[in-house]
Parts: sequence; C-alpha cells; structure tokens
Amino acid sequence: VPGKVFRYEQTDASHGFEFWQFEGLAADENITFTDLLGTLDYFVKQFFGQDTKIRFTSHNFPFTEPSLEGYISCTVCKGKGCSFCKHSGWVEALGGGMIHPKVLENVKIDPSKYQGFAFGTGLSRLVTLRYQMDDLRLLTNTDLRILEQF
Repeated sequence: VPGKVFRYEQTDASHGFEFWQFEGLAADENITFTDLLGTLDYFVKQFFGQDTKIRFTSHNFPFTEPSLEGYISCTVCKGKGCSFCKHSGWVEALGGGMIHPKVLENVKIDPSKYQGFAFGTGLSRLVTLRYQMDDLRLLTNTDLRILEQF
C-alpha cells in the first residue's frame, strides 16, 4: 500500500518532511514474529544485495506489539560512516511489528485464531540507498542534470 507522508521534521541528508511510503501486511493463522524478521531480511537482501547487513532494535508503534526498527548497513559509505548514516555505518530503513490484537478485533478478525505483521518503509530512502546517493534531498532537486547521473 503506497501513500504520501508529511512529518514535522527537520530535513537533512537522510530525512525529509514529505515522502512516499509503502506498507505491507500479512495476517493468517500461525504467523509469528520470526515470519516478519524473515520477510524483512529477504526483502533487504533482494533489493540491496546479499552482502547487505540488517539488524533490528525494539521500538514502539501504536498499532503493533511487539514493534521493531530495521537498520541496514549504509550503502553510501559501505558502513564506514558518512553524513547519510550520521557516521554510524547504519541507516534506519524500515519499521514494523506484530499487529496489535485490538486492530484485528476492530476489523472483525478473531485475534485468538489469527495473527499478523505489518511493516513500512520510505520509498525515497530506499531509492537513495539503492543508488548510493549521499543526500535524500537530491530527489526533489529540479535540476535534471543531478538526477540523470543516477
């Protein structure tokens, strides 16, 4: 599911106040947190390459419990540290978690029988990392000579 997002946020090399995001969701019997981790790992490896590292940290999102943030090794500097990854070697690339039972109840799905996971990521951040661009703001620059090099 794609959608446009607006945030009250300072812009910098890896953050924008307006961006496109896509979200994914899976719900069925016997879906586990491990299924979410495997899905995200598979996506990252397919999109960025098999050598891309991914790590997860716990987080708090209102519609998932437990929740996570996924960080990938920075493709711009190859993990050495740059302004895009704030010199950490890692970039937050996605978030997600297990769908909260109340969310399932609100759409008339029995949470004692069904579970699910949801995740989301910003498309501009994915594009920036995929093409090893060092500044997300390049995507909104009107000078086509900048974009033509990617």
